[in-house]
Amino acid sequence: MRKSHTIYAALALLALASCGPTTGNSSTNPGGTTPGEEITEANSDMPVFDRFEGELERNITLQILENDTAKSLGYLDELLNAFNEEYAEYGIKAVDANIDQYSNLAEDGPYGYGPDVLYQANDVIMKYVQGRHVMPLPTWKIEAYEHLPESAINAYKGIESGVRYSFGVPVNAQAPMLFYRKDMVPEGADANNNGIPDMVESWNALYKYSKEINAADPSKRGYMKALYDVYFSSGYLFSYGAYVFGDDGTNPDDIGFNKGEAWKGARIIRQLAETMGPTCVDDSINTTCYGQLARGEIFATMTTPDVTNNFTTEMVTEYVADGMSASEAQTAAKENLVIADLPKLPKSGDLSEENPELIDMKAMGGINGYAISSYTDYPVACLAFVNFATSFEMNKLRETMLGVAPCRADVVADSDSAISENIYSRLEDGLITLMPSLTETGQIWTPGETLNKDLATDPTRPASQQKYKEQADYQAGLDEMVRQIHEAITTLA
Repeated sequence: MRKSHTIYAALALLALASCGPTTGNSSTNPGGTTPGEEITEANSDMPVFDRFEGELERNITLQILENDTAKSLGYLDELLNAFNEEYAEYGIKAVDANIDQYSNLAEDGPYGYGPDVLYQANDVIMKYVQGRHVMPLPTWKIEAYEHLPESAINAYKGIESGVRYSFGVPVNAQAPMLFYRKDMVPEGADANNNGIPDMVESWNALYKYSKEINAADPSKRGYMKALYDVYFSSGYLFSYGAYVFGDDGTNPDDIGFNKGEAWKGARIIRQLAETMGPTCVDDSINTTCYGQLARGEIFATMTTPDVTNNFTTEMVTEYVADGMSASEAQTAAKENLVIADLPKLPKSGDLSEENPELIDMKAMGGINGYAISSYTDYPVACLAFVNFATSFEMNKLRETMLGVAPCRADVVADSDSAISENIYSRLEDGLITLMPSLTETGQIWTPGETLNKDLATDPTRPASQQKYKEQADYQAGLDEMVRQIHEAITTLA
């Protein structure tokens, strides 16, 4: 960053303000509109994109913000080294911004401390649109765009002054999957011979198996997860008709967590808590689950593929401690850690039902990608970096090193990863509900956690004090959650 960043930022704001015809006020929400507003699509003639014209800036340093996993597993070094070699003749060098992945561009950028390029989830990046902290991008200059699904592209689209821009380039999709121990599956547990153990085909079967594990050894659990966690638990609600915001996530006036038959999903959260004990009401399991799964203390959990290395590392440690060599331990960990599709849910919403009619489970997900800071002095070089980092080769390397699911269709088609194919197909089939790219999304978490904790605590209460027994009880809890979200959004506005 240089002192001139404030001049460029001011020019960018002026350019944005002048773009596009409109018959209403400027939208305050990415992807949202105001009544009567005429929306046009961004095009190459708009002045806001002038910053990306001209020659590459020379003899400069770009500050790149990546996530901690990319850094710890060595991908960021590979990316930076490859880019720096490619652009050495221009004197352009990209370096690790060396700041926390959760740094706040809105606070740091105006003072010159933010990165030039940042890689984060769509809901994080898009919250910067309202303050115009990230730049609208000339997507026709980015090679990756022709290979990206519309759902991923839309996650980074927002409306400013009547014009719909893209503010980020999707890289990989993030969504929950089931992680379980293959060596804890009893023999003969595949009645239909489809290669999938019976207890992970449906939540009813997993619920039953979890009870059996705990009954046989009270120190062990079957399925374990922090049920308070809205990101993972909201999928139970979505599967029965709930949603975050209306109009495909663009209308925060329509909060949908209590819509459809979402009460069935709330009941499932409570039923799962019956098999878990008090740990499921806090977030401790989110960090201890790696070691617990490695030690066989739990059979399964739900999380995202980007943390696979955490499970593998813990399992290797346990195997080595038991006398295996390092190579034997790696082989055993790879064999016994299974990452599978989410189990199916009962249409009835009752995990205790025998032989239920099953439905696919939906899940909340996100799209991680790159954006460019409005405060950079080097927009052309930043665009070159984003174009390079989202190329086929770098997407393929990211998938290989980090185990993430790429958004590029050509990378998925070339992939041997069942995880990549699974997440991509779920995204295409509408089984992944992407976090809305709205500032208001930040207001869903606390009310959701409050309800989930209450649901998860209910089985431990004396029978006379239990709150959730009938459909009306679950519906009332969801209605209150929605009321709290609405109140938080209204207060924020």
